[in-house]
Amino acid sequence: MTNSERITDIDVTDEMQQSFLEYSYSVIYARALPDVRDGLKPVQRRIIYQMRDMGLLPSKGHVKSSRVVGDVMGKLHPHGDQAIYDALVRLAQPFSMRLPLVDGHGNFGSLDDGPAAARYTEARMSQGSVALTAEIEENTVDFIPNYDSQLTEPSVLPAAFPNLLVNGASGIAVGMATSMPPHNLGEVTKAAIKVLQGNYSLKKIMQVLPGPDFPGGGIITAVDGIQQAYEIGKGSLKVRARVSIETLSKRKLSLVVTELPYQVGTERVIEKIKDAVGSKKLSGISDVQDYTDRKHGLRLVIEIKNGFDPQEVLEKLYKLTPLEESFSINNIALVDGRPKTMGVIELLEHFIDHRKSVTTRRTEFRLQKAQSRLHLVQGLEIAVLNIDEVIELIRSAETVSEANEKLRQVFDLSEAQAEHILELRLRRLTRFSVIELQNESETLRTQIEGFEAILNQPEKLTELVKTELEQVSKELATPRRTQIRSALDDTLELITAFSCDGKLVRMPEQQSTQKGCPTKAIEGEVVAITENGMLYKINAIDIPPVESAEQLGSIPTINEFLELVDDKVVSIIGHTGKPIAMATKDGIVKRIAELPDKDAVKIISLAEGDRLISAAESKQYLLFVSKLGQGLKIDSDTVRAQGFQASGMQGIRLAENDQLIGFSACLDEDFLLTASEAGDGLLGAEFGKGKSTPVNDIPKKGRATQGVKLQRFGKQDKYLYFAEISSRGEFCFGDSRQILESTKRDTVGAALDARAIGAH
Repeated sequence: MTNSERITDIDVTDEMQQSFLEYSYSVIYARALPDVRDGLKPVQRRIIYQMRDMGLLPSKGHVKSSRVVGDVMGKLHPHGDQAIYDALVRLAQPFSMRLPLVDGHGNFGSLDDGPAAARYTEARMSQGSVALTAEIEENTVDFIPNYDSQLTEPSVLPAAFPNLLVNGASGIAVGMATSMPPHNLGEVTKAAIKVLQGNYSLKKIMQVLPGPDFPGGGIITAVDGIQQAYEIGKGSLKVRARVSIETLSKRKLSLVVTELPYQVGTERVIEKIKDAVGSKKLSGISDVQDYTDRKHGLRLVIEIKNGFDPQEVLEKLYKLTPLEESFSINNIALVDGRPKTMGVIELLEHFIDHRKSVTTRRTEFRLQKAQSRLHLVQGLEIAVLNIDEVIELIRSAETVSEANEKLRQVFDLSEAQAEHILELRLRRLTRFSVIELQNESETLRTQIEGFEAILNQPEKLTELVKTELEQVSKELATPRRTQIRSALDDTLELITAFSCDGKLVRMPEQQSTQKGCPTKAIEGEVVAITENGMLYKINAIDIPPVESAEQLGSIPTINEFLELVDDKVVSIIGHTGKPIAMATKDGIVKRIAELPDKDAVKIISLAEGDRLISAAESKQYLLFVSKLGQGLKIDSDTVRAQGFQASGMQGIRLAENDQLIGFSACLDEDFLLTASEAGDGLLGAEFGKGKSTPVNDIPKKGRATQGVKLQRFGKQDKYLYFAEISSRGEFCFGDSRQILESTKRDTVGAALDARAIGAH
């Protein structure tokens, strides 16, 4: 042993305990758990920040992922490049993130396959990551030294939206694990605003944030676990695949899977189905085909053998395969560097505190910047007004420091003002510059007053945070993808209803008839018909349930539900077996005797420029109403049923400058409600007249005639904009064409007003 050697005896138990604690803290704080404020783990935060530092904005081109990984590893994250790339890949996967934070270009993998190597893929920031890092340069967050203290990195991002709830999180630390599901950004921001405004409870929060919203959709089959998790931070729920029963041929049915539970891929499902069939646990399946592609999305077809009930086979599939999966919720995140289990309200409270801090620091930064600029502008105003004396003073000085000193003494300027004047360009010394400086000075004073109001009045700060949350929601929010099927499905009698804002739901019957709950009950098989002549059959199992009209805000419209592009629904029909009649803008009418076997079929060939305006199940009469007030009532039987490829026949003969605006099936005891538009229909034009006409008073005419004049126009009235049948003297919402296309006025509201008008 040499004199330089020192050996210290320590207890091995104490050493192991201390080393394990240090290791645990490192894993918990620096690797596995997200921060409650921005919802990011350190590696994710460093990737996003470094991409912003590299200027990889959505408006710029993609760069190689390996370049991003190299910069992150060299400057901020001293770990393996594969770990960094894995984190970057997950941020770019739309099936993993509800709002992807990286815009990836190339093969970033799927639920069944891994991504390509970093040298083959490219990346840049998404709009979501731009919102997370917005205004980071305005002293909104603290910066800390990087691993070698040569650079700095943000300890947290400003986070313009509650990313922890929107994208969820998963991670395994030492002795604990976090598992947080993703949510809908629009719903989360509404919940955050409720917390911000102070008047909230868990019940009120769940009215706008009913549950998780997974990227791949699916159906949550119970809400008990959601409520428990939202309350205490721990719970579980079950997610089912979205499955519809379709007809392959006249005698063969299939189960078509279009959405799967979170993180479940089609190959895993197929493998489990084959295992269950091979072990004799599952019968009734003849084949499984995966037609999934990037253009059409997920489509897994499970063919059912003849003689087997598809619903019974589906129930067995739920039990034996990943078509139904449990998701355990464990809301653990870092609060001031310490792991904590939290309910949804506490999570939102921490986010709101963070946003208030960010907004306050940003306002202080902008206030200081405006005050500094105003100080310089005031000095420039003095210099410009005394320009001759200033020039003479500068010319008489032998050094810059002497000139600075003289300016300060003669004009009572600060050192900063004097220095700024010495750097002034001669071209600014014009009469116009004086006006310009005065205008700038006034603008700066107004800005300073606004900044000081935000800092001194809490209600101003609250309103600013609320406005910014609403703005980011408007820019980034998308419709809900995961349907929540609550326990009320099994305990209450639900009816299918269609709301005035175009949303198809199942809800308790007593809720659908309450005042202020604008819905129309639909009986029979639900059918949607679009203006391009497409018919869609909608399975009841796919229609989202709600407990009341208050929950309609989170439900997608029927156009979003059907994922229509360049098309829109004009009518929702409850098909009870009667023929369906339809009419076009140009007055063409057609009837089909029965529904097609397929779930989506084109049912009319339309002339160029023509479109369907409405459809209905046939009754005794068919009624046409035109824009210029012409009406035609004909017997339904005068329109013979045709095949799906037929183009129909002439219903009403229209004048050259006229078009059909209303069409429906009706009975003698029904009423026709119409409303006219005054003026030319431009914004600000006054309404014309509303009228209620008994159908029995409208004379019956032959098909392909002009019919009769239904409503005379006064000097101010120009044309009809609304026409709808009211059954049994009550108004029951108009067709969805008028509902969904109304942009200048509340058509439904106008029609409700018309209900009070007596018959003429």
